[in-house]
Amino acid sequence: MDAGTLYVVATPIGHLEDITFRALRVLREVALVAAEDTRRTSLLLRHFGIGTPLISLHEHNEGQKTENLLARLRRGESIAVVSDAGTPAISDPGAKLVAAARTAGLPVVPVPGASAVMAALSVSGLEDDAFCFLGFPPTKSKDRKTWLSKVSSAVDSSAVVFFEAPHRILATLEDLDTLAIDRLFLFRELTKLHESFYMGTPAEVSRQISPVAGEFTGVIPRRVASPDTQTRPTDAEIVAMLGQLPDRRGRAAARAIAERTGLSVNEVYAVIRGVRH
Repeated sequence: MDAGTLYVVATPIGHLEDITFRALRVLREVALVAAEDTRRTSLLLRHFGIGTPLISLHEHNEGQKTENLLARLRRGESIAVVSDAGTPAISDPGAKLVAAARTAGLPVVPVPGASAVMAALSVSGLEDDAFCFLGFPPTKSKDRKTWLSKVSSAVDSSAVVFFEAPHRILATLEDLDTLAIDRLFLFRELTKLHESFYMGTPAEVSRQISPVAGEFTGVIPRRVASPDTQTRPTDAEIVAMLGQLPDRRGRAAARAIAERTGLSVNEVYAVIRGVRH
């Protein structure tokens, strides 16, 4: 008997019309839907006339239920795992089950769909190709400091996307304000009736949010280095710039390179003199 397939199914993050035709077909055809919250998922299935049996699979019972679900997969039953919204196993339950199925050599198939991360990035107007997703900020002080350090490091090379709950968003914005972030996009209730957008420094955004309710997705653009924080060019790079100048005489050349690099004329001149002596 062939083993069943574990389908990792993305569900709408708000607007029910964002579910895919493929997701609906899979949810109808599988033997079982493993859901983060069976009450919420039952509303989704009922809306689309789907009667597939449900079982709960959340962060507190995933370890206990994984072996039973693997046994059903081995018997040939296909299972769909879903979270309350978006894609399972991304800041949501499901990763343990997926990892165990992979280890057991069982088929695991993604059924992609709505994503708060991609939705937020798509309407932020950023032209960067790279981004770093850092999920929900931890609540414990030590872990939170580590998370903030990751944000500070990541924004030097890419945009950062994060999630936050309504009862913690103001505290998180206050913490982000200590990182000297000059621009933040914050989305509340993406794709839902009361979808809202805020932009500014973390402190400015915290004053704009009203009401402080709903799920939040934040996008921090890549930090643009100001001239006074640019990396100093090496002596070899200064010499290379000198070779490109039509007038390579002493102070005139030093002034031209200083204007290009933000260095002082004396600093550039010292490098040029060192090459010539």
